[in-house]
Amino acid sequence: MLNRREVFGAAGVGAAAVILANFPAGAAAKKYEVSYSPAEWKKRLGPQRYAILREAGTERAYTSPLNKEHRKGLFGCAGCGLPLFSSSTKFDSGTGWPSFYRALPNAVIERVDRSMLMQRTEILCRRCGGHLGHVFDDGPKPTGLRYCMNGLALKFRAA
Repeated sequence: MLNRREVFGAAGVGAAAVILANFPAGAAAKKYEVSYSPAEWKKRLGPQRYAILREAGTERAYTSPLNKEHRKGLFGCAGCGLPLFSSSTKFDSGTGWPSFYRALPNAVIERVDRSMLMQRTEILCRRCGGHLGHVFDDGPKPTGLRYCMNGLALKFRAA
């Protein structure tokens, strides 16, 4: 029979294992071309963009002005300016976030995200490592992908 100390100890080990499984090994150690201290990122981005790009936050659905952006141009990283998506790949997914079916070549990197007790594919800016959103396999042709991005993680530049 287990005593209370053993039960709580086992529960603590289990909880730690779940927490550690949500963070890929070495993710924090990755070096990016554009890198600043947390204080400098906060100063450059402001509180809302910092929470999304640097802390993997999510903006509320249907709040981004970029949902209604239909001009020709490029959507770039709000952290470092790297072009990420062409307006020609943008579509209305009905989810409340700007969505694209293809990223520009060599613009984004993928990382396993096991937060929220599920596994998803997180999308990061290749140059600064900023969290942009997630990619799902329920998008339109020709790729079948839906890059569901936070509008605050992006800046639009008209062509």
